[in-house]
Amino acid sequence: MRELIRRLSETHSLTLEEYERLITGRDEESAKILRALSVRVRRDFYGNDIYIRGLIEVSNICRNDCYYCGIRRGNSRCERYRLSHDEILACADEGYRLGFRTFVLQGGEDLYFNDERLGGIIRGIKSKYPDCAVTLSLGERSRESYKFLRSCGADRYLLRHETADSGHYAKLHPAEMSYDNRMKCLRDLRELGYQVGCGFMVGSPFQTSRNLAEDLKFIEEFRPEMCGIGPFIPHKDTPFGNYHAGIVELTCYLLSVIRLIHPAVLLPSTTALGTIDPLGREKGIMSGANVLMPNLSPVSVRKKYELYDNKICTGEESAQCRECLSRRMRKIGYEIVTCRGDFKR
Repeated sequence: MRELIRRLSETHSLTLEEYERLITGRDEESAKILRALSVRVRRDFYGNDIYIRGLIEVSNICRNDCYYCGIRRGNSRCERYRLSHDEILACADEGYRLGFRTFVLQGGEDLYFNDERLGGIIRGIKSKYPDCAVTLSLGERSRESYKFLRSCGADRYLLRHETADSGHYAKLHPAEMSYDNRMKCLRDLRELGYQVGCGFMVGSPFQTSRNLAEDLKFIEEFRPEMCGIGPFIPHKDTPFGNYHAGIVELTCYLLSVIRLIHPAVLLPSTTALGTIDPLGREKGIMSGANVLMPNLSPVSVRKKYELYDNKICTGEESAQCRECLSRRMRKIGYEIVTCRGDFKR
């Protein structure tokens, strides 16, 4: 294990079999070594700075029926909502006042947000706040759509690949969804000049150590600017509602591995980590992560954007979230900074 970690730290690459061995053979000693190395590597690029992204959950209406997701099309118990153009810009106004310089527009694949409407929102934010980055996390779209939204000013796009194994992908999604199309979308985004984020759930149903090794190899080869991973958390109104949640320890271990694979990657410590463990976000930062994504959505809709059960921070005002995270990060020796927080090449 020490030899594998040493080689990963020096070359940023292992074989698929070695990644699998790194996962199956993990213990507290290897986790401790990985944490120390990942924190050192992250500090070389980003110091003790933690970047914040203002998350605006624009809609929980989705055309897809992914088996793990609480806002899936087939969930009749989901109370649907959609923010208006003016509501989204008001969230950005509040976020800018609080020091956010990146806004993440996230939502289900809601067909209402066509190119014209979404482009108008992006242009509205960029014209008012030209010093800010706009990140989109709105699922699979056509290459032409991605190209148009890029021309409107979108800087980044987050699209979790979910799993780098096509067979595993088919177990998590209905037949009308395609692993090949998901990968095509990621390639299109890269070719169109976006800063691209991918990612996966840790402990998702049917996931094996081999699947996780394939995810790590994919990240090594694709080299995304951002990578979002978090523990799988079941939602009661989905086909996977009775499955066990993912493990914080393994998630943090993989955060450290990803930091060594791709030293400059922007790596969030996710809300899912904080949901499954009261100190989960702190543990993620201390394992090599350097991004947090507080919620700027109106409090009235936050509980409705429920991808999984028991999501945290659904009742807090944006200012409360911002100040709470600042205190928590200072307590462990880190500082939230006010800037776009760009990827450092």
